[in-house]
Amino acid sequence: MRLKSVALVFLLLLFKLAVFAQGNFVISGTVRDDKETIPGAAIYLSGTKISTITNNEGKFSIGKLPAGNYDVLIQVVGYLPYSKSVTISDKNIYIDATIKANTVTLQEVVIKPDPNRLAYLNLFKEYFIGRTPNAKECKILNSEVLNIDYDKQARVLSVNSREFLIIENKALGYRIKYLLQNFEYDYRSRIVYFAGFPFFEEMKGSKSKINRWNKKRNTAYYGSSQHFFQSLYEGKVEQEGFVLHKLATIGNKNRQPDSVINANIKRLSSGSRAINMLTFTKDDSLNFWLKERSKPKAMAVLNKAQVLTDTLVKTYNQDVKSINFTDELFVMYTKERETEEYSNLGFQVSRAPDMGNFQVSLINLLEPPILFYKNGSIANPRSYLNKGFWAYEKMADAVPIEFKPVSIK
Repeated sequence: MRLKSVALVFLLLLFKLAVFAQGNFVISGTVRDDKETIPGAAIYLSGTKISTITNNEGKFSIGKLPAGNYDVLIQVVGYLPYSKSVTISDKNIYIDATIKANTVTLQEVVIKPDPNRLAYLNLFKEYFIGRTPNAKECKILNSEVLNIDYDKQARVLSVNSREFLIIENKALGYRIKYLLQNFEYDYRSRIVYFAGFPFFEEMKGSKSKINRWNKKRNTAYYGSSQHFFQSLYEGKVEQEGFVLHKLATIGNKNRQPDSVINANIKRLSSGSRAINMLTFTKDDSLNFWLKERSKPKAMAVLNKAQVLTDTLVKTYNQDVKSINFTDELFVMYTKERETEEYSNLGFQVSRAPDMGNFQVSLINLLEPPILFYKNGSIANPRSYLNKGFWAYEKMADAVPIEFKPVSIK
């Protein structure tokens, strides 16, 4: 009997481990305000199409989830949106959420007249929605919920919202609810950063329209950063069409030092001689030093040796992997080419002529390492900066994190 009991316990443990391995985790909880539980509250998982509502007792449950990091969003009319980040590793998650009443309704908000609001709003749309062909079929339905602020001294545009921003993407067939935490555009560095919680809803359409949406969704997914990190986690980078190189930045040896350049410009443009130097030809000494000053101080050098992923990727824990590297990571997707329209926007990354015009993106580390999950989501999104094609694609080309390419008939 004792041996049978031991065997039974062992089998139960194996079963439990198998269930966990299949990703059968649950996020459950209760939603309440300061007085009572709230039935009918909408529960969303950010970045997905997964949602539910609370029952008559204010309780909810979302199951069949793989291990990973999740942002749980709660929306109830008359209350402020609620968000909570949770991490599933080896056990289910329970949330006891207390939401707060929205004491200021949209009709009560007094918006100060701002002659620049429309210009700022257009810039926000350009860098949040994007400038891809899909962006032309995207529309923000309630831009009035956006709070816009421009810091003249820092030259930084900031945008946020306490309500869900509603985006209608007719190119991919999604209606997106986006709780925008922060959007920043630095006019000096031209760096864009935005963070928030998107939730995707399928739009209804005819069979032909859905087929068209599926084709465009596949195109949006393939070659994206989401596709790349999923492939990287699975060790299938090359199979999926990605090639990795290193891009190093070195000083320009063909440029004179600033001290020499500035001294010669000052010498040739001061005193009585400057009168004769106001108009000069290409052979003038002043013209030579002005051209020298216009040369780039640094040059990018591409190492054509491929980066091997087995040395690049490390296991951070049982659910998370990481990458850390020097210089910049040059990621080329060899199954899609860059369009002329993209090239004309100034995002394009230089490469050797024999490398073709395949889609190229750069990953620049800011706070290494980059931590990522099996589904391609990033645990620490401020750890890196995208350049190239991934910087070109924004919300207009986003698909849910659980998206899988659809076979087109």
